[in-house]
Amino acid sequence: MAAVHNAAVDDDPHKRSMPFLPRSEDDASHVNGAPIGVFDSGVGGLSVLRHIHEMLPREDLIYLADAAYAPYGGRSGDEITARARVVCGWLVEQGAKAVVVACNTATVVAVASLRAEFDIPIVAMEPAIKPAALMTRSGAVGVLATERTLASEQFQDLVQRYANGARIVAQPCPGLVELVERGHLDPARTMPLLSRYLQPLLDEHIDVLVLGCTHYPFLLPTISHMTGSGVTIIDPAVAVTQQLRRRLASDAGMAPHSGAGVLRFFTSGVPDVVGPVIELLWQAPVQLRQVLAPHHA
Repeated sequence: MAAVHNAAVDDDPHKRSMPFLPRSEDDASHVNGAPIGVFDSGVGGLSVLRHIHEMLPREDLIYLADAAYAPYGGRSGDEITARARVVCGWLVEQGAKAVVVACNTATVVAVASLRAEFDIPIVAMEPAIKPAALMTRSGAVGVLATERTLASEQFQDLVQRYANGARIVAQPCPGLVELVERGHLDPARTMPLLSRYLQPLLDEHIDVLVLGCTHYPFLLPTISHMTGSGVTIIDPAVAVTQQLRRRLASDAGMAPHSGAGVLRFFTSGVPDVVGPVIELLWQAPVQLRQVLAPHHA
């Protein structure tokens, strides 16, 4: 096996949920008692949410799967930016003290706009080119990501700045996000696509593989089996969580209570469709509410 580097429905589906309430009257005036918002176009961001929940177990978390508009990668830049602003604005209305953009596509397209508009820490995904380049011994680093991410100026800039002489072999992976969004994780379904995408990288003798999409960690057992023990796999969610912890410590404040944080799950999609996939990936029952649904839904 490869080494892995650490990284119920509302009656009215169009109304917005009640704001997130602090734990007590005393917490109401303190930003650090507020929740952290996390969003993705679908369920992929749950891989990031899991790391946040494990590393910051006292924090209250709100997750929003914007499934009615997934995948973001098939939309224009203007559409993605507009939708990211709506979702981020909703999380701020719920009292979020920080927002994690758990979606590489939304990051490369919209994060600058979000940071300009919202006066809270906004932490976002970034393909881990820098640590991968420092880690490689063969001089070849593979990157699995969506076509939109790999074609972005931001990705090209990361390669220019941090490749440090390493060969960055980028592999677009159409179809993988859709498999995860449907909960199709079994090797019989995933191996044909993964073989098509991983073999060219292995032929280039990569020894480090970057997962450049938050959906891909849910395919890690199969990816790891196929790459073998000679390839180190980097999940950027670990670094994102570490950055979030730093930002909370310096800006927004850590949760003041000593108990376990509360998790709340929302989607713009149809809960009866999205809910079973979230429960499969989260490996626990969840109460899912619908918000921000399109008017034609």
